[in-house]
Amino acid sequence: MKKIQQGFTLIELMIVVAIIGILAAVAIPAYQDYLKRSKITEVAATAGACKTSVGEFIASKNVLPANVNEAGCSQTQTTYVNAVTVAGAKIGVQIKAVDAKVDAKNLFLQAEKSPGVLNDGTTSVTGWHCSTDAANTEWKFFPANCRQASL
Repeated sequence: MKKIQQGFTLIELMIVVAIIGILAAVAIPAYQDYLKRSKITEVAATAGACKTSVGEFIASKNVLPANVNEAGCSQTQTTYVNAVTVAGAKIGVQIKAVDAKVDAKNLFLQAEKSPGVLNDGTTSVTGWHCSTDAANTEWKFFPANCRQASL
């Protein structure tokens, strides 16, 4: 009489467990980096909202805003945003609760005109330059256009 094989052998189960372990060892750190990048995305979105307010202020008043109140940017702290500052053509958003290496660092947006950065007295904005004061080893958490030292 033939015996029908039922189930898996011990070696087959050990191979499957080893493969799952290897995949987990690669996937978990990548997922943790993904979570940090998604948190920094909230910081970048806050800076983008303030950029709109600063742009509207410049367009309506023909001068640069002196501070965050004058610019009309929200100063509400969120889970990952500690503070928002505006100094002329530069917006700064301070990071909190993301990672010990980037907490208390800033993401900056600097208004630009052609060909360079705005000088005081100029109100023509043609673009925005994104940067950070985080160490270059932590740039991987920031949007690609922000992976450079601040001005």
